[in-house]
Amino acid sequence: MQRILTLLLVLSWLGLSAQSVDLTYYLPDIDYDPEIPTPESFLGYQIGSWHISHDQQLMYMRHLAELSPRMSLRQHARTYEGRPLVHIIVTSEANQARLDEIQAEHVALSDPEQSGRLDTEDMPTVIYQGFSIHGNEPSGANAAPLVAYYLAAARGAEIEALLDDLVIIFDPSFNPDGLTRFSTWANMHKNENLTSDSNDREYDEAWPGGRTNHYWFDINRDWLPVQHPESRGRIQTFHDWKPNILTDHHEMGSNSTFFFMPGEPTRVHPLTPKMNQELTGKIADYHAEALDEIGSLYYSGEGYDDFYYGKGSTYPDANGCIGILFEQASSRGHLQETDNGLLSFPYTIRNQVTTALSTQRAAVGLRQDLLNFQRDFYRQSMDDARGDRVKSYVFGDANDASRTQHLLEILRRHRIDVYKLDGDLSLDGKPFAAESSYVVPVEQTQYRLIKAMFETRTSFEDSLFYDVSAWTLPMAFNIPYAETGRRDIQGEQVTGLMDANEPAVPQQSNYAYLVDWDDYYAPKAVYRLLKAGLRAKVASRPLELEGERYPEGTVMVPARNQDMSGDEIYELIRSVSQSTGVEITAVATGYSPVGPDLGSNDFEPLELPKVLLAVGEGVSSYDAGEVWHLFDQRYGMVTSKVDISSLSRVDIWQYNVIVLPNGSYSRINSVASTIKRWLQDGGTLITMDRSAQWAAQNDLASLKVRKPTDEKDDDKTRRPYAKANRDRGGKVIGGAIFAIEADLTHPVFYGYHQEEIPVFKRGTIFFEPSNNVYATPAIYRDKPLLSGYLNKIYEGKIDGSAAVVVSGVGRGRTISMTFNPNFRAFWYGTNRIFLNSVFFGSTISGGTVETED
Repeated sequence: MQRILTLLLVLSWLGLSAQSVDLTYYLPDIDYDPEIPTPESFLGYQIGSWHISHDQQLMYMRHLAELSPRMSLRQHARTYEGRPLVHIIVTSEANQARLDEIQAEHVALSDPEQSGRLDTEDMPTVIYQGFSIHGNEPSGANAAPLVAYYLAAARGAEIEALLDDLVIIFDPSFNPDGLTRFSTWANMHKNENLTSDSNDREYDEAWPGGRTNHYWFDINRDWLPVQHPESRGRIQTFHDWKPNILTDHHEMGSNSTFFFMPGEPTRVHPLTPKMNQELTGKIADYHAEALDEIGSLYYSGEGYDDFYYGKGSTYPDANGCIGILFEQASSRGHLQETDNGLLSFPYTIRNQVTTALSTQRAAVGLRQDLLNFQRDFYRQSMDDARGDRVKSYVFGDANDASRTQHLLEILRRHRIDVYKLDGDLSLDGKPFAAESSYVVPVEQTQYRLIKAMFETRTSFEDSLFYDVSAWTLPMAFNIPYAETGRRDIQGEQVTGLMDANEPAVPQQSNYAYLVDWDDYYAPKAVYRLLKAGLRAKVASRPLELEGERYPEGTVMVPARNQDMSGDEIYELIRSVSQSTGVEITAVATGYSPVGPDLGSNDFEPLELPKVLLAVGEGVSSYDAGEVWHLFDQRYGMVTSKVDISSLSRVDIWQYNVIVLPNGSYSRINSVASTIKRWLQDGGTLITMDRSAQWAAQNDLASLKVRKPTDEKDDDKTRRPYAKANRDRGGKVIGGAIFAIEADLTHPVFYGYHQEEIPVFKRGTIFFEPSNNVYATPAIYRDKPLLSGYLNKIYEGKIDGSAAVVVSGVGRGRTISMTFNPNFRAFWYGTNRIFLNSVFFGSTISGGTVETED
């Protein structure tokens, strides 16, 4: 009998895995409007039989919005690949008729000056439901058509009452580009006779996988940095509505079950109000009841946290909203054998549908609690701001307007009020000029988010973090900033995303032009000039010319003896300056009373960078994507992405720069000798963390790894078994901000003006300083931690270690870093270190590099 029952259970699972489910498997068995097509009738297959592609999903959403008076569809952005990002506003037909009024009243609830006059008893709640921000976590995006159908077609008193009291911002696909990659992979490898064997190709995505967006970014980490179109459109929609709940549907490992918030109680950001977590717990009761009803296993209160405000489930917590994370065990395709039995794709979708509907019920059941919390959140924020000893943050960089403007842009996208400084000011010994500095008063509704962006924090209740432990934005931009107790320093308010930043139009010269390397976009300007065929050189020492001082790193373009006429050169110079915002100065003489003349050998010739970016299995797709995005989107530079499995067949001598992002390169050990010959011929190799270790092991760099922990120093006191995972996790450097001390005369640091530079560091790889005293242009200062968590076992052991080492192999240079200079596209402050390595690596003197000898 037991065998028969087991066989019947397996057969039932296999029947389900063969996609023989009907609509009632997913949705309540109630009356539906026959004029509204089901997903199956529209697509030609039942949801779960195949992985829906973004274009199919989009067509269905548009069709529903055309047919249903409960729905209005709006486009809020386009992806890098041109796919529309849309959301549907779902509410009752009566509410649709006065949608603008409802929206304005709801947003007013977040304004303490207006919220007192509002009666929450009759206001609908607003929720934002978003699906599959990771493209290869597809159960959410496949659940979205079913939930949308329910909202459009369900009939009866329950749905009518729900939509009277609720406005839903329904975002069916957070990441269309990633979803498209993954759905294509899963469908093209699907078997007619489904296999649950995890070794099957269906469950082994090719690099880089569908998790990320076009440039391989995890856009669930971009809610705060807002560097990508998906995030920018989403954040604008969020603030246009100020929802009460935001849900974020994800997937996790196949051997798990189903998770919903709240997460670890000790890992909630201290700026998040306790009532936020209390309401999260009340909402969780609705999810538990719904999952109990269908017999799904689940867990809550562990594993995930609410600390980093850059995630979808946590960003809302700093904005008067309740962020809810859902994590469903993933089938990764159509069927998986797991610790919990066979896991089918339809089963994963059903759990996402179930909790999407339970969220809607919670939003109505807790309607006044949520609305009153939102009003109280902003009232309390203003009270806390008034009691804060800090009244304003001041920031600005007189040397680089572009970086300052991009920080300003992030603040404004989050609806933070920013003002120009009303006069020159000195704070903490730092000068802030009125024409280049800005003020962020803390006494505004976004107080908590402002504090999270500007504060530094080095003590924590917990030692584990699901993501980074620090993200202080002025440090990320390497922009001077200070806090002050003064309120009376505000000038004109900034009303747009950025201030106008237009350089003066350069005059025409018959002698030379000097490009200001201080500006963030100087590499873009110089690249365009070199690509057009002009010769250029970089100053290795500061100089004075015609009464102006020019630092090392200034790029000189002769106006004569080029392959263009003087007028053609000037027209190109003028165009490049205006389009990049970089100041280019015309000079009439090459004579410098202080420093080298323009014809001196202290001006080193530059080559047009021809970059090979290593990608493929073993390489961190995140780190590679950051480099690709930086070159492609910020600097307009041509980049060849070459799979490391192809390196043995590629003529690498057609490139003069090779970038090896962080990753494992053991599979290409056989190519190391070829790269070494290329280096000996004068190439520049750029390595980071593990790729630097690989380079050292293969005689491509001269590095000695420092071990910041020593087994003999470990405490051998007995510990409980239950503490093992926590103890191990606490030793990880998951993401913190450290201070390095840089040699500003070194080509890798041209354009910097302060020796201390904040860098973002993950992982425990550190290097010893080089034997050649000139080959370590940057070290970690004493007590280098600026913000974030660092286990006490590292105290004193990172200090003085090398942050950058330059090795020499023949005429070539290998530049190795122990930090990520391009982290998540918002670490603008260290992008210059990376670009300097690209443009100036070949100019580094042979006597100043570390060699095997």
